Amino acid sequence: MEHRKIGVIGAGSWGTTLADLLAKKGHAVTLWAYEPEVASDMAQSRVNSVFLPGITLSPSLSFTSSLQEAATGKDLLLFVVPTQVLRGVINTLLPLLSPETLIVSASKGIENTTLLLVSQIYAELLPSEMYRRFAVLSGPSFAREVAQEMPTAVVAAAEEAESCRQVQKIFSTPFFRVYTNSDVVGVELGGAIKNVIAIAAGISDGLGFGSNTRAALVTRGLTEITRLGRRMGAIPGTFSGLAGMGDLVLTCTGDLSRNRSVGIALGKGKRLSEILGEMRMVAEGVKTTESTYHLAARLGVSMPITEAVYRILHEDKPAREAVIELMTRDLKAEDL
Repeated sequence: MEHRKIGVIGAGSWGTTLADLLAKKGHAVTLWAYEPEVASDMAQSRVNSVFLPGITLSPSLSFTSSLQEAATGKDLLLFVVPTQVLRGVINTLLPLLSPETLIVSASKGIENTTLLLVSQIYAELLPSEMYRRFAVLSGPSFAREVAQEMPTAVVAAAEEAESCRQVQKIFSTPFFRVYTNSDVVGVELGGAIKNVIAIAAGISDGLGFGSNTRAALVTRGLTEITRLGRRMGAIPGTFSGLAGMGDLVLTCTGDLSRNRSVGIALGKGKRLSEILGEMRMVAEGVKTTESTYHLAARLGVSMPITEAVYRILHEDKPAREAVIELMTRDLKAEDL
């Protein structure tokens, strides 16, 4: 296997995990952390004690808080930064990028200010030749379980088939299986909006509702994601796959889900500001709810669960009242 020079931009739990996975495969990996103290601590202890405590990182993994060091001379750059700061990071890096560098995104979200998907931000900022080879990586993958080498399957999506195959080959291990997909929009929408539905599932759990309620939310949530996907040109079948149903089920039911945890706390009566103040890691679904709500309104797509979560998060609507409104809407046929 050909070993690559790789920069990973973002040292949260997922960025750290993927950097470690790639380093253990023998690639020369430099992991960039925004916080200099996090980079320094990882270099000394070989543990990301802030975002991935208890996991010993590969001895060959390098760390830096310099974007220039992380990005210069790399065959592949993997971006794993929160969606709402992504534009600024790309703009800073643009002068440092080589046209031959393969750009891969593992961020999940929709930009608040523009309502653009992550891939659309890259399309706007990258030179066309670089964007043509751009790829995204998504799917049901809690960072801690991947770091513990538990069998996991994800999907790489790109417009160019060769980019997909490269990402598949570079990232696949005996415990981390990568499938390919040509539907970038569908893969991204599934990865972003599942976090919104996971907050809804958490609210349901926090209110003390049971498995029936969660199953309804997951199923009707998938319908909403698919409905928006169709409107945006995605392939409907994508939402039955790893980046759709797979990631949705994981995030709505797993105890490691940050977005579900936010929902549980809301369902138990905590205020959003209080919940977020107690979290070091980003729960992307809070911002993505706002983006999705406005994007659906712009495109004329009905997304009642997303709307209910938006009202709870951003208009202080009581959670139980929102559930009652969802259940007592006009009766209709099941649209799939």
